Amino acid sequence: MASYDEPLADDPIEADDTDVPVRRDSLGDPPDVEVGGGYIAKAIGSTHKSSYPPIDDYAFLSDCETSCLIARNGAVEWMCLPRPDSPSVFGSMLDRSAGHFRVGPYGVNVPAARRYLPGGLIVETTWQTDTGWLIVRDALVLGAWHNNDKRSRTYRRTPMDWDAEHILLRTVKCVNGVIELEVNCEPAFDYHRTPVVWEYSGDVYEQATAGGSPDCPTLTLTTDLRLGLEGREARARTRMREGDEVFVALSWSLLPPPRTYAEAAEKMWATTEYWRQWITLGKFPDHPWRGYLQRSALTLKGLTYAPTGALLAAATTSLPETPGGERNWDYRYSWVRDSSFALWGLYTLGLNREADDFFSFLSDACTSDDGADIPLQVLYGVGGEREITESQLDHLHGYDGAWPVRIGNGAYNQEQHDIWGMLLDSVYLHVKSRQQVPESLWPMLLRQVEAAIAHWREPDRSMWEVRGEPRHFTSSKVFCWVALDRGAQLAQMHGELDYAKKWSEIADEIHADVLEHGVNADGVFTQVYGGDSLDASLLLVPLVRFLPPEDPRVRATVLAIADDLTEQGLVLRYRTDTTDDGMLGAEGTFTICSFWLVSALVEIGEVERARRLCERLLGYASPLELYAEELDPRTGRHLGNFPQAFTHLALINALTHVIRAEQHTEVGAFRAAHRTV
Repeated sequence: MASYDEPLADDPIEADDTDVPVRRDSLGDPPDVEVGGGYIAKAIGSTHKSSYPPIDDYAFLSDCETSCLIARNGAVEWMCLPRPDSPSVFGSMLDRSAGHFRVGPYGVNVPAARRYLPGGLIVETTWQTDTGWLIVRDALVLGAWHNNDKRSRTYRRTPMDWDAEHILLRTVKCVNGVIELEVNCEPAFDYHRTPVVWEYSGDVYEQATAGGSPDCPTLTLTTDLRLGLEGREARARTRMREGDEVFVALSWSLLPPPRTYAEAAEKMWATTEYWRQWITLGKFPDHPWRGYLQRSALTLKGLTYAPTGALLAAATTSLPETPGGERNWDYRYSWVRDSSFALWGLYTLGLNREADDFFSFLSDACTSDDGADIPLQVLYGVGGEREITESQLDHLHGYDGAWPVRIGNGAYNQEQHDIWGMLLDSVYLHVKSRQQVPESLWPMLLRQVEAAIAHWREPDRSMWEVRGEPRHFTSSKVFCWVALDRGAQLAQMHGELDYAKKWSEIADEIHADVLEHGVNADGVFTQVYGGDSLDASLLLVPLVRFLPPEDPRVRATVLAIADDLTEQGLVLRYRTDTTDDGMLGAEGTFTICSFWLVSALVEIGEVERARRLCERLLGYASPLELYAEELDPRTGRHLGNFPQAFTHLALINALTHVIRAEQHTEVGAFRAAHRTV
């Protein structure tokens, strides 16, 4: 059997049945050696036992204003209200005592099956007990636009036909035999720092309300079961027989929750209709990978914050990049870095409205209400907030002991010089099809180009947000070139020929500087000027058209990263032992970097190698086809925050590269997935 940690040869490798990656099974905890395909650097067959579910076993729900993660045992273990970056109300993902909300059969914690209903973000869990079968469906409800009497206080983008109803709805049906059903709702407000008080708010036992301090949301639990209040917990128990149907709805706004199962079923159907109508707007190839592209598109849609158009990096905080380690960050914010990848992916799939809304969010972030100049920063709150103070929650245990638990993100005020290029590339993608630069955008893009001109010679902390000393990172210089290159093209398009000429000349200067100082004697791009270490961000050199794919330095860099910056064939972002990132310990392989390698291999003509790597990466998808930030190369377990927008954006890019390249063999010339003119 071919070894995945060997260099990928030019000739195809003959695969046998054992070469196919093992898909994670939501029903069991297979030995690490099995999950890792035989590549493991510790005792054969060892299995990590934990009270925390594997990160990739969580299901992700969203109504584009709120999101939650549901463990396979039917418990909501992560939910923040009213915004995704608000304090948690259910947080047992980070501490087993920090709140949960379970609906499922009594005494059974492992379902028979779990899936998303096709075309949406509704999770269906099928349970088998000794006495019967049960089906639970979970959704964050979407319905018709409801702000008809007065304007929304939070909505800044163009209102659509649909809107979030601020209800987590859970419907239950007994399809065979007899089932003992239990409901346990135990919120823990403000990251488990504020006491919870339950009280009945219905006529009998059908509704109860949970409150905390005035700053906490008010939760209303409505059901057609009989609720009991036991301290912090609201409970319900019943015996269901074949054909019985019940519902449980948790709401946190003035919009009315369902009062009967018929009303609940109607809301579930409306939510299904929303997602199916939305996914139908996309353009997906008729290809076996279509399902992965659709699931990634749905995940990205779920990670948007509809009132402002912001795209969250992930739905969670402090899921560890290193098991039990300190590389735990809060990703519930919107990074400028995601912008060009997000716009490329969304435009490629025909999801122009989401791309336009995200671009409008970025435009708002760069301009004050009175049109004054606001310097661009690395990340923003989903409402456009500029100050994202980082702190630690010392009272929380952390996912599987990974500590500290952090909220906020101190990278918001770092010097990262790739952001101007990312934003200018986003502007270019946005206006390319229109062939004109809107007058309102010109002042903003002028400021970004001038910022790149002023700072490109200075050191920074790179796109990886290292917390060591600033250095002259090669990829940061490349993206400063992107800022000037795209700026020159936009100036030409806008009729500003003097700016176009000036910026083009500076772009040439940066280009020459990078080739002089950022390439070693072997013709390989290096992490920093004058160094020898590799960095996965340099896989973007051909993707942003810094050099043509046939340039020998591009090929040498891509192959060097594939050979020397991988573990078990998966790509690291850099070697932690040669990079001062200000943190201790190693980390997993970054899945986005592995997908970048797929795209880069296609660019240099290694399509067969790219396809093999792509198939392997798809084999590592979670049981629900989601991805965290990293993969443990030895076991295939997902690490880091989940689900990760950047990973799904890179997946779209990689799969589209391979699909288009393979179409080339049938219909003619290969059309690059991302090309400037």
